Amino acid sequence: MNGTLNRAFANRRGRGPRGNFELYSWLFMRISGLVLLVIAVFHLFYMHFAIGVDNIDYALVAERWMNPLWKVFDFFLLLFALTHGMNGLRYIVDDYVHRPGWSVAVKSVAFLAYVLLLGIGAYILFTFSVDPATLETAQAALS
Repeated sequence: MNGTLNRAFANRRGRGPRGNFELYSWLFMRISGLVLLVIAVFHLFYMHFAIGVDNIDYALVAERWMNPLWKVFDFFLLLFALTHGMNGLRYIVDDYVHRPGWSVAVKSVAFLAYVLLLGIGAYILFTFSVDPATLETAQAALS
């Protein structure tokens, strides 16, 4: 198996793999794809069919995020989706950006975007606090 992987990587860009990062990256894509299949489909069915798109508003999100389990669920959805997507972007850069300098530059910008978006998403999720008066006002406006 290891010889097959070495030949595959040697044919890719004329160099063999350095360490096990590519192997773990490949494995992560398979596992995160399965995890995303479960949590993203659950999110889709729950938010779009059980609740209904017309009923999603501030009051619903605030009420949902009062439960820490929903915050953890949404964080894992963000984490797996963003990491899976950025890892896929890294594969695309490896396949289509042939100059090493440009490859490093594009991957660096992608990594900074990843850290920034994950940081902003986590900050919003875990520092979101519900003001009861605002929640009551939002619920009263919908009634």
